This record gives sequence, structure tokens and C-alpha cells, in this order.
Amino acid sequence: MRVFIKGLSITGLALCLAAPSLALEVDSKIQPYSKVSGVSGSIKSVGSDTLNNLMTLWSEGYRASYPAVRIEIEGKGSSTAPPALIQGTSHFGPMSRAMKGKESDEFEKKFGYKPSRVRVAVDALAVFVNKDNPLQCLSMKQLDAIFSKNRKGGYPDDIHTWGELGLTGEWANKPISLYGRNSASGTYGFFKEEALFKGDYKDSVKEQPGSSAVVQGVASDKYGIGYSGVGYKTADVRTVPLSGEGGSCYDANAENAYSGDYPLARFLFVYLNKNPNTGLDPLRGEFIKYVFSKEGQIAVIKDGYFPVSKALADQDLAGIGLK
Repeated sequence: MRVFIKGLSITGLALCLAAPSLALEVDSKIQPYSKVSGVSGSIKSVGSDTLNNLMTLWSEGYRASYPAVRIEIEGKGSSTAPPALIQGTSHFGPMSRAMKGKESDEFEKKFGYKPSRVRVAVDALAVFVNKDNPLQCLSMKQLDAIFSKNRKGGYPDDIHTWGELGLTGEWANKPISLYGRNSASGTYGFFKEEALFKGDYKDSVKEQPGSSAVVQGVASDKYGIGYSGVGYKTADVRTVPLSGEGGSCYDANAENAYSGDYPLARFLFVYLNKNPNTGLDPLRGEFIKYVFSKEGQIAVIKDGYFPVSKALADQDLAGIGLK
């Protein structure tokens, strides 16, 4: 078992495993959301496309308690979140990767303190192929040789055709068609760092503006392969199990994400500007409480991701002064 999910400390891993979430149930210790008085105003969220649907579900649930609150969501990629927070044009910055040191430093340079973040869900960044593709497993080194021009993972040969991955018959000589995200995406950056061993993408990767476009591309292209958050899976594609150093193949599911066995498991984050010397305003504070409520974590499951435990939620709520 690996003891580290990208962006997940060993303590965080233990906190995730504390929940009975392997059956995709919300931790029974997480309570339903309780409405309070005095919440009004407008919220704007700018950031991750991966979290776009989830932010929408949370917003709909939140507004059920506070119908006068106005919420605007813009999901063009994780790299758009830090500038929006720095410029004060957003209240929340959802990101599918951790904020880079340079981004955090630029925020601190303006405000005098680091941005705050909460870990709102667990994701398995999935590798998708067409539903008719018989491929059973990929090693991380093979994945690198498929998508990267550098092969920093150490695979001896470039991989261009499905036959080079062991497929026979009609598949043997068919070129692999690559689908990926654009550089504004946190998923693009995470995949580059983890699956490409910080190498460079091949020029032949068809960059898509969103995760759903990647999945749609693979669904309509029998010889396609692409990557996105597992929550975007449809009936027309299938996930490919991946193997790391140990050699065993693990699919992109909750059990393997929580255990750390799936090599591309990660947290999904929401960043915010929280002055450590002042309390969080009710408008944003209650939204975060809703995210970590029973209803909020049910939305995580509904969107195809994996919920966090009560212990992890409490830790992150305490980190922004809400516990």
C-alpha cells in the first residue's frame, strides 16, 4: 500500500480511511446541514473545470437554505483560481491540484498571509478508453510513453500504436489517438507531474477545454485514450487500471483511491482568502460548512467522486476557524 496520495499527507490518508466510504456512503458521523440566520449576499467561484459540476450541486443545495444568495460559477481551469483570489474577483478558488509555490507566494505578497484551503473530496484521475477497447492494464511507464515526448519514466520505446501495448487483430496497427486538457487545467498539470514524470506532452495530444470534452472525444473515437476526473465517466468509455512500481493493476475506484494503491489518486481543493486574524464571514463560512455536511458530501458521491471523513472535515474546518 502506498502511504501518500498527491496532496495528501499520511495523517490525511488516515483521516480519509476513517470513513466507511469504501461503499460510497457518507461518514455516519457527518451531520445534516443546519440553516442559520444572517446569511445574504453574492458568491463568485473561479477555478477548476473538474469541480465545476460539484460547485454547481453545492450551490443549488446552499441556495435551498438561502434563496436570496446569488452564486456565480466560472470553471475554466485551476490556474485561473489564484489570480482571481489575488485580484479579489472571486470568493472561492476550486482547484484540482494544490496551489503552486509561486501562486501561493504571489497571494502572500499582496495580503501578507497564505491562502487557506479545504480538501473537499477525493478523486481518482482516470485514464479513459473507448468502451470497445480490450486493454486490461497500463503501467505508469507505459502511460508516460503514450503521452510524453520525453519518456522520463524510463520506458525504452515510444508507444504509437495499440499493438505496441499488446492488442491484436484489428487493433494491432491502429495509431493511438490522444486526448487531454489544456494548460490552464489543474488536471493537465497533475497528469504532467505524475503520469509524465514532469516531462512534456506530445504535440499530437488533442487539447480539450474541459473534462467532459475529453471523455466525449474518447467516446466517439474508437482508438482514442484520454484522462480526466473519474466523475466524468460515461457509459461510452471505460477506465483503464494502472500499475505503479509494485506491478499490480488498480482501477480508478474509491477503495483504491483511499488506500493509495491507485497511482493517480488526489484531493480536490477549494481555496479562499481568509485573514488568520479575523473570523470568516457567514456567507462563505456557511457555504464551507454546507460542503462538509451530509448533503454536501452526498453531492460528492452524486458527481462521481469520493467523500471525505468527518475527522478530515473537522481538521480542515478548524484550519479556517469554523470549529
